[in-house]
Amino acid sequence: MPQLDPFEGLTVAVVIPCYNEAPTIAAVVADFRAALPGATIWVFDNNSKDGTADIAARAGARVVRERRQGKGNVVRRMFADVDADIYVMADGDGTYDAAEAPRLIRTLIDEQADMVVATRRGVHEDAGRSGHAFGNRVFNVLYARAFGNDFSDIFSGYRAFTRRFAKSFPATSTGFEIETEMSVHASQLKMPVAEIELDYGRRPEGSHSKLSTFKDGFRILMMIAMLLKETRPAAFFGLLSGLFGLASLILAAPIVGTFLDTGLVPRLPTAVLAMGLMLVAFLFTACGLILDSVARGRVEQKRILYLAQAPLAVQ
Repeated sequence: MPQLDPFEGLTVAVVIPCYNEAPTIAAVVADFRAALPGATIWVFDNNSKDGTADIAARAGARVVRERRQGKGNVVRRMFADVDADIYVMADGDGTYDAAEAPRLIRTLIDEQADMVVATRRGVHEDAGRSGHAFGNRVFNVLYARAFGNDFSDIFSGYRAFTRRFAKSFPATSTGFEIETEMSVHASQLKMPVAEIELDYGRRPEGSHSKLSTFKDGFRILMMIAMLLKETRPAAFFGLLSGLFGLASLILAAPIVGTFLDTGLVPRLPTAVLAMGLMLVAFLFTACGLILDSVARGRVEQKRILYLAQAPLAVQ
């Protein structure tokens, strides 16, 4: 007896970015086909050298090759090329449970959200390497301080999106920082979002993580700084202004004290440096105020583009 499609009337696309996932991709495709029988399974191969694309095609997936290296480039291509009402994104390494995909979609529909993130239960205890676990904690705290408490696991690669989200998301990053950019996009436009906690599996024998603790960690840090500058310039430049202003006051304090006591300025170069630092602090403040107005205009434009997409029909 054929399995009924619980989301009949909605087009669902499972989009899987892949790079050298030959040991797992066939099982991942089969599992998602079983969990979502009415969905189209897309595998976006990112220059794999181990036959991932051929294996995925034989498993029944629609395979697209993206030549620009990096997960961000793949996600940008996925959202541009695939047209669906609902998108489910997962990694091709088998660490995410495909059987939970209907739950992701049902949460998306029931809560009328634009993105649902599957937070990874136990990821801090088992993130492949201790450096990954520590970085995960640090970046999630940093994100909360910079952009708000919408998400508790900004690096989860298992997510469901509406067409509204996919077609309004600019996707400027190129690598593993793409999940951070997705989260900021949702937070900035104040989209309705949700999280559900799921188990996070181990990679099977022969499958290896593509994430570099230090290289990708640095890129993620730079992406957070760039997004803070673009979305909250008053806070970004205000922080720089505060640092330069504090340095200026520290240098100027003993000079001012000496001047008040003796009427002399014995360390003229230090006084000039202190004055220069204070002028730079004022410049940063001015930049922050001006760019804050520009950023508000950009948010309005993004919001209009987002609202131009039809909302998901409630089932």
